[in-house]
Amino acid sequence: MSAYRTIVVGTDGSETSLIAVERASSVAADSAAELVIVCAYTPATRDDTAAAEDALKDEAYLVVGWTPAEETLRTAEERAAAAGAKNIRTVAVDGPPADVLRQSVLDAKADLLVVGNKGLNTLSGRLLGSVPSDVARRSGVDVLIVHTT
Repeated sequence: MSAYRTIVVGTDGSETSLIAVERASSVAADSAAELVIVCAYTPATRDDTAAAEDALKDEAYLVVGWTPAEETLRTAEERAAAAGAKNIRTVAVDGPPADVLRQSVLDAKADLLVVGNKGLNTLSGRLLGSVPSDVARRSGVDVLIVHTT
């Protein structure tokens, strides 16, 4: 029996979060585990979208049609497959990242959560808390914090 059956990894589309996706993918490949890639988001209002369209002009397609969360997940899924993960599922959920990750662990019945260390060693992270430290304390499963910064 493998060490992990279901692994959840969070991504916001940043390069650092994609490093965490790649590490989670390697662990999933080694364990023959399902990999659940999660992206937390907050929907933009129509006013926000209109302002972004005005600012982006020819690149307005970045904020309309495919949502940024869907694009983030598509990129992460491609990186995960390239890193060796075979059984990949993607989930976009409206909400704060730490809450979304903790709920995703419960929903998937995951036994490992993977996050990057971004924000963990910053002053604001130490004072206000960070996603990695919050989920490490409160997720209820093993947590792998990948050194990404």
